[in-house]
Amino acid sequence: MPIDVHAHYVPRKILDTLEREGKRYGIDLVELPGTCQRCLQFDYGLKIRPFFPGLVQTPAERIDAMHAMGVDRQLLSLWCDIFGYRLRGEQAIAWHRLMNDSLAELAHAHPEGFSWLASGPLPDAAAAARELERAVRSGGAVGAIIAANIDGVNPGDLPLHEYWAAAAELGVPIFIHPAQAVPLPRTEHYGLATTVQYTFDTTLAIGSLIGAGVLDRYPQLDFLLAHGGGLLPWLSGRFDIMYARMDHAQQHYVAKAPPSAYLRRLWYDTILHEAEALRYLARRVGVERLVLGTDDPFPPMDKDPLGSLRNAGFDAGGIARIADVNPRALFRRLS
Repeated sequence: MPIDVHAHYVPRKILDTLEREGKRYGIDLVELPGTCQRCLQFDYGLKIRPFFPGLVQTPAERIDAMHAMGVDRQLLSLWCDIFGYRLRGEQAIAWHRLMNDSLAELAHAHPEGFSWLASGPLPDAAAAARELERAVRSGGAVGAIIAANIDGVNPGDLPLHEYWAAAAELGVPIFIHPAQAVPLPRTEHYGLATTVQYTFDTTLAIGSLIGAGVLDRYPQLDFLLAHGGGLLPWLSGRFDIMYARMDHAQQHYVAKAPPSAYLRRLWYDTILHEAEALRYLARRVGVERLVLGTDDPFPPMDKDPLGSLRNAGFDAGGIARIADVNPRALFRRLS
């Protein structure tokens, strides 16, 4: 039963609710002039690019599309660009509750095809922890998702201990996914935001969590990294040499071991688009730490994820492990 752990979806209920009462959430649903495209504009000034059609397709269309890829189940998460981490107080809580409840309703209506990951109103660790508890215990979420940067700040640099503790207590993994709602000047063209900035974002996030000692403090907490782990598996030597030579106190580095020691503590999706890269990742971190992902429906999605595994030389047993056994080991609340 191939399980896609990395897929995005925006239920229609979210857009319908914003049309009626967007001001409650501090968000306007606006239509781009001269087009039928709609996007979100937050009261604090952020305007998101329009929704990709696949993000807002009907559930039946999504199920047909994933079956065409050979996938039986998707673990759905929202689009990280719309998490609105600069929202505060009740607006932030209400926004993430709306997103989570909408995904929960979708998964409950289609239990044969969908499970879901919960977001939270970070950087308020207490509010995010309470929302995660609610989403898991009442809504059936099987995991959590956070953006790799919390309004431009690395997660390891924020006091999120209550949130990490809640995830560890619940036994749910946290999926770290890059976000760059507005491209940086140097990544605005040539597809560099997607190819470089996103992988850079993930690398900064997990580097900060390792260095801040979060993995040491919560040894039972699992983190899943998007897009094959960003640059971490490729730069582990550089991470380690800096661990050996940096001034740890000056750099606020408190981890108990070199960064490479944590590679096999983490989990990685398979979205690398190159057989040799996927083979290297498997050798570096172990096949037992890989899980199938597509990034559906964004432009760099893997449209043939099982074919990617075959092209990388995995046999039937390896494919079954990556596509089914490992996702169930990571997301222990999957039925």
